[in-house]
Amino acid sequence: MKSFTAMKIAAVAAASALALTACGGSNGSDSATGGDEPVKIGISQYVSHPSLDAVVEGFKTGMENAGYTGDKISYDENNAEADQATNTSIAGKLAADSDIDLVLAVATPSAQAAAQSITNIPVLFSAVTDPVAAKLVASNEAPGGNVTGTSDMNPVDEQLALLKELKPDAKTVGIVYSSGEANSAVQVQMAEDAAKDLGLTIEKASISASSEVQQAASSLNVDAYYVPTDNAVVSALEGLLQTAEKKKVPVISADGESVKRGATATYGINYEKLGEQTATMAVKLLKGESKPAETPVETISQVDLYLNEEAAKKVGIEFSEDMKSKAVEVY
Repeated sequence: MKSFTAMKIAAVAAASALALTACGGSNGSDSATGGDEPVKIGISQYVSHPSLDAVVEGFKTGMENAGYTGDKISYDENNAEADQATNTSIAGKLAADSDIDLVLAVATPSAQAAAQSITNIPVLFSAVTDPVAAKLVASNEAPGGNVTGTSDMNPVDEQLALLKELKPDAKTVGIVYSSGEANSAVQVQMAEDAAKDLGLTIEKASISASSEVQQAASSLNVDAYYVPTDNAVVSALEGLLQTAEKKKVPVISADGESVKRGATATYGINYEKLGEQTATMAVKLLKGESKPAETPVETISQVDLYLNEEAAKKVGIEFSEDMKSKAVEVY
């Protein structure tokens, strides 16, 4: 979006002007300062797939655990289903609703649209890989505006090292990624950097829509695939998995949910826990205990090992008993 930088500067300026009000809801209710008024949360989710769905469910669980139940909380849930025009429209609708106290934006495109449109209440993002590269915050330590949240920055180096452990003779790794997602470009670069130390070469195929995933995967002649937290690719993961199975090569995903769907393995984060962690941040913002501008972006420090035994057997890989004992899930 050509006007993104200018609009973001304006958003940050507006948010800074409102910093003294602790970014309370624009309806003037005292829910943001811990009063008895019910809270209304606007949710903007970019697309449906298990990882992003888990963020939303985890967020609701976290809010419930904090006492926001029944008539104490309501949600305006929206899903763009990967359509950018709809994504922009959702952000505008939420910005115009004076009853909303806080917006949860799930995935980078939704967070970017929300940050452009909403300046007078907190915007909490989740499942955003690199908030700085996406121009959502000035820095992870000091966001500086009305936007902060949780990052799903994944351990790309550990994930590729896992691939090398499972398939020591692998030389080339294919990555299908969306050219329109800022977080994907960051992960591709991270993979290229990590690959050098592992004796791997990254082969890339970019897409502009999820319908292109299978064809892009088929165009790569590689020893394995790596799937970043790319919303367009993950939403059409089955096409890539079918291609990998035909080629008899493993798939290392960036998230545990994709292993459940048929990827071979990963060291990944739990997206439901990420949603719960985001809810903890939301509660503090709503009660006036913190301000977005001064609330550092958070990540989950612990990653878990996920294995899909059936998928591994299809491509000629067998997990050791030791590896299986270390996994939190073996599908």
